[in-house]
Amino acid sequence: MHTSRTALVIGGNGGIGREACLALQRHGWQVRALVRHVPAACDGIEWIRGDAMQRDDVLAAAAGTAVIVHAVNPPGYRNWDTLVLPMLDNTIAAAKANGARVVLPGTIYNYGPDAFPLLREDSPQHPPTRKGEIRAEMEQRLAAASRAGVRALILRCGDFFGPHAGNNWFGQGLVRPGKPVKTLRYPADYAHHHAWAYLPDVAETIAQLLEHELADFDAYHFGGYWLDAYAMADAVRRATHHPHIALRRFPWWLTALAAPFTETLRELRKMRYLWKTPVRLDDAKLAALLGSRPYTPLDEALRATLAGLGCIEVQGQLREVLPGEKRDQPKAYATAQQ
Repeated sequence: MHTSRTALVIGGNGGIGREACLALQRHGWQVRALVRHVPAACDGIEWIRGDAMQRDDVLAAAAGTAVIVHAVNPPGYRNWDTLVLPMLDNTIAAAKANGARVVLPGTIYNYGPDAFPLLREDSPQHPPTRKGEIRAEMEQRLAAASRAGVRALILRCGDFFGPHAGNNWFGQGLVRPGKPVKTLRYPADYAHHHAWAYLPDVAETIAQLLEHELADFDAYHFGGYWLDAYAMADAVRRATHHPHIALRRFPWWLTALAAPFTETLRELRKMRYLWKTPVRLDDAKLAALLGSRPYTPLDEALRATLAGLGCIEVQGQLREVLPGEKRDQPKAYATAQQ
């Protein structure tokens, strides 16, 4: 068994990458992060400048590591066909050279309607989009690598959101960053339930999973929050202390007009099928292993997210809230339990 407690996070400046660095630190790991741009603050992390497309950069950064978190994606959904799989191949090569486990934060894009509405770890993967096909191929390459001695862990999640999330439906569709929330724009019928994954909780779950004995190729589902428009709107109203936030339909017609000029919008439109059929992740396997579901109370997660998006002002000083932690807060920030 690998005894090193050093982990490499590829894409440490991204939403899941940043949270993975912090979660692994909390669990006693020495953390390195491979990034194109080294931040000013180190925060105890060993930042390494490099490019995930350059195999030598990845091999050098991964030397002596036990875990490699593959948290890198092309920004704005651009160039998936040419970048995603080569970057993963470099991570697999680095893991093989060091006997490390690859951790992939996954999505539900690799599933199609034949697997809906409840996704289990062994549900069939027949994606209806090119991006989904690439996601499925990523998992297939990790499975093949595991048969050649490279261990892998996949944590599949719903739509990401959080204070530092990148491209995501919550921060780019439901609300407008940098502005107080007056209207919540929902991309489906109001009764449609959708799976949401709070990034700090996803990272905490990865760190907790790594504390357990895992199969050489293992996959878990992160259930997160299962909400319709009414529940999401009510939670945003509580988080912002504004009870009159309106609920409106997302203007899909507007994205149709702009999509020919914006690749991000084109890709979002291709994922519209996930807003037409409820899709839920079965997290029974995860809960059985961990003994609990490490999900932060919804109001608290939304408050942190909206503050990170610049949609609300945070008054006073708050101690950092660890993902999954339930604690009493000052009255002004009391969490409404559901």
